[in-house]
Amino acid sequence: MLNFKGARFPINVILVCIRWYAAYPLSYRHLEEMMEERGVSVDHSTINRWSIRFLPLVEKMAGKHKRPVGGSWRMDETYIKVKGVWKYLCRAVDKQGKTVDFLLTAKRDMASAKRFFDKAIGANGYPEKIAMEKGGANKSAIDAINAGRKAPILVRQVKYLNNIVEQDHRAIKRVTSPMLNFKSFRAAGSALAGVEPMHMIRKNQFAIDGPDTMSFADQFYALAGMVRPV
Repeated sequence: MLNFKGARFPINVILVCIRWYAAYPLSYRHLEEMMEERGVSVDHSTINRWSIRFLPLVEKMAGKHKRPVGGSWRMDETYIKVKGVWKYLCRAVDKQGKTVDFLLTAKRDMASAKRFFDKAIGANGYPEKIAMEKGGANKSAIDAINAGRKAPILVRQVKYLNNIVEQDHRAIKRVTSPMLNFKSFRAAGSALAGVEPMHMIRKNQFAIDGPDTMSFADQFYALAGMVRPV
């Protein structure tokens, strides 16, 4: 369960704001205006602090409920602008389009790629094969991982195989684009820690105890260890 100790606003206000921010193409100023219409006066900078504090915790808790993914991955990077500079969002999906994992990195190099693969493998186990575009950094990272394995991960560098992950990037960019240029690397990472799980909820990737007809909102609150605010 999220720890709201010290929060000056009701829990339901905090949860609604961070859920809307992670689920829909909205900026913090949009949320400030929307809450004002509902009789709640909260500054956009406060909502920003809530997102940075709580969304990474939601991601961590959500990971405990994530369904297993397939053993054939498609890995690719997309771009996220932070303080006017493009950073790299590494992502992988399985061949059914289920999200394997993601990681925001400052650089596009072998060390960053290996951090991503180590994170993805740590959470999901070793894949049988990975499809990726032709590029030295990602292949070098897998080569380093394969060096210590008896059964190496098969790498397929065929562009058309990655269409599924490239299409999946669009759902993330649709939400992050209106966020209007993150002011820090931490803020960008925190936002993605909410956006990616919300995208996974829509793809039915979490096993949550409750009614089969549980709404997207109720699933978010359940992953956060909370019941839906009244």
